[in-house]
Amino acid sequence: MKHTISILVENHAGVLARVAGLFARRAYNIDSLAVGVTADENVSRITIVADGDDYTLEQILKQLNKLIDVIKVRAVNENELLTRELVLVKVNCTPAQRSELISIAKITEAKISDISVNSITLELSDYSAKIKNFEELLRPYGIKEIVRTGTIAIQRGSASLTI
Repeated sequence: MKHTISILVENHAGVLARVAGLFARRAYNIDSLAVGVTADENVSRITIVADGDDYTLEQILKQLNKLIDVIKVRAVNENELLTRELVLVKVNCTPAQRSELISIAKITEAKISDISVNSITLELSDYSAKIKNFEELLRPYGIKEIVRTGTIAIQRGSASLTI
């Protein structure tokens, strides 16, 4: 089962290495990792998607809370989350296929980031399942390159993770 964990940490060098090192030492797999500064420049937010049962999640949370630089940790229930990922997909594109790929971009609300004689690069920001479907729509054209960010997440409604 996938778990989304939000972590507020002190924003200085080495913190991410300590968090990632904890996962490596305990043999916990990270499916997705995203880090960014919050409204407070001294605090960063790490969003981790990890796989495991409830016991594994409990152990991850306990271990994270022991790290000195960690301010706050929260596992967020899937139905309370608003998540996004960004994907850039470079696809083979002949002049005859260009209109088809432009139509796919319009239907999926993707942005055309680059067009060349033999390729088109599309950009989409959405939740994981929609990005997976987007990739499947483009696969028949021949994906030349794909780059995908980690998941970022925030709780729905008025609940928030703050100091």
